[in-house]
Amino acid sequence: MFGLGLPELIIILVIILMVFGVGKLPEIGGAIGKGIRSFKKATKEPDTPEDTGRKKEIKDRDKTQEKQ
Repeated sequence: MFGLGLPELIIILVIILMVFGVGKLPEIGGAIGKGIRSFKKATKEPDTPEDTGRKKEIKDRDKTQEKQ
């Protein structure tokens, strides 16, 4: 993908360990996981309940126009 092999990944991991320390890695991993989950949830759900109602109104209007 980016030309990263095993040696490069090991070097990146060592640098991360030196910067954050072993104790902080679980916290960082958890924070990244929560961020990814919230991003996925936000992309699947409508922003507000009004958006859902508006989409339903548009669908209903389109259905009535098709019948005419």
